[in-house]
Amino acid sequence: MSELIYALSGPLKIFLLLVVPIWLVLHYRAKRYLDQGLDEQARQRLEQALVQAEQLTERVATLERLLDQEVPKWRQP
Repeated sequence: MSELIYALSGPLKIFLLLVVPIWLVLHYRAKRYLDQGLDEQARQRLEQALVQAEQLTERVATLERLLDQEVPKWRQP
């Protein structure tokens, strides 16, 4: 059992001294970035994407209506 602990102590030390600090720094940096919210440019892009999504939804609904009139069985496999 002591051999197992001795064998794992090296990788555990490397993990604790190198990986964990980097992981914590990156985690809290990302958290701070997300807490700041969207900047004005990102907000405008999001609003533009929402408008385009609504337009595409309307177009698909129109195309489905036209296909229902022209080709009634188009939905069947």
